[in-house]
Amino acid sequence: MRFKELNSEVLVVNGPLAVVGRADIDLLKKRAAGNPRRRIRICAHQENDNRIHEMLIVLAGDCYIRPHKHFNKSESLHLIEGSASAVFFDDAGAVTEVVPLGDYSSGHPFYYRLDTPRFHSLLIRSDFLVFHETTNGPFNRADTAFAPWSPEETDLAGRQQFMKSLTEAVRNP
Repeated sequence: MRFKELNSEVLVVNGPLAVVGRADIDLLKKRAAGNPRRRIRICAHQENDNRIHEMLIVLAGDCYIRPHKHFNKSESLHLIEGSASAVFFDDAGAVTEVVPLGDYSSGHPFYYRLDTPRFHSLLIRSDFLVFHETTNGPFNRADTAFAPWSPEETDLAGRQQFMKSLTEAVRNP
């Protein structure tokens, strides 16, 4: 088996060579569609303590990415398939910047790197979003802060209202 499963959302490459193809992405899409949080990833790094963390991430179109920021980290996103808006916020929750993302052939930006702790999220505009993310390790949950003005993932009604408001704010800045 090329990947070992840590849980329903996280697979890790089994061995020192990480190789991912179209069939793997197709499988990830099926798995993301069936996961409660509508997401899955393949980690190319072997351990949480690794200095570099690289992941191929698949999000279903209705996946909620709670606005968050990272401390002591940089993060880069290279979009492979789909389209989304990367939305950046100030600490009070106002939208400060929106970057439309698409694959290389779309003509939209397909890559960004964030080096400062800014609240950000993804507003997915396709059935699935597939991207390569790189950040520095080791992984530590304390390095991520969720926006206090955003609903918890368990608050379905709050999430729906937030996403509706965010979609409107991005459409009419």
